[in-house]
Amino acid sequence: MAQAGYSDFGASYVARGFELAFQKGVRRYALIPLTINVLLFSVAIAAVFHYTTLWVADFMAWLPEWLHWLEVILWPLIIIAVLLLFAMTFTSVANIIASPFNSLLAEKVEERLTGVPAANGGVSGMIKDIPRTLGREFQKILYFIPRSLGFFLLLIFVPVIGQVLWLLWGGWMMTIQYADYAFDNHKVPFRDMRSSLHRHQGKSLTFGVVVAFLASIPLINLIMIPVAVCGSTAMWVDHMRAENLG
Repeated sequence: MAQAGYSDFGASYVARGFELAFQKGVRRYALIPLTINVLLFSVAIAAVFHYTTLWVADFMAWLPEWLHWLEVILWPLIIIAVLLLFAMTFTSVANIIASPFNSLLAEKVEERLTGVPAANGGVSGMIKDIPRTLGREFQKILYFIPRSLGFFLLLIFVPVIGQVLWLLWGGWMMTIQYADYAFDNHKVPFRDMRSSLHRHQGKSLTFGVVVAFLASIPLINLIMIPVAVCGSTAMWVDHMRAENLG
């Protein structure tokens, strides 16, 4: 049964995620993926700025002196390209490393919302399931990569429609990435998880699009992993748990 105020619009589960992630009893499980996210982000952003500066300096030294005016154009283009690559790589790496803790967080949120103790065994169950959890992350990556390339080509070559499709695809990726932890805790197959999200496509897409937007905002993006896990787990409990476990 959906909780009042969270039944019709998937984006409202993002607000639910913020509420749940910092509640007593859940907060300590959210802090682990949050800490991983902050540490990785700090190291990665320092490395990006350091190496980007070196690459541009080397490139400018290679160019003839009469082309040095290109530096004015080159910097904005490189920054945009590096930020896009960084966002995709960082998110993938952070989710792989944090995936066992995200699964544990989803388990604790589901326990809190349903009152039903998880069968996975808490921390010991999380450790035992690490190979399966990591395997599921790579399954998601293999699903994302070819489709992302296709939508990226549409983004470049099909004005307006391509941009809209890219936005929707980004939202769909965010939903699959974070909703999957609750499904995987119950060993629901990857294909069945996608089918279930398709049946609730409106909720799934609005949730994912808002998560993708917030994840692009500096500082806010640091807390979005646990928030998205909590929010998507609440959406699972309200709308998908019964149809997948019944």
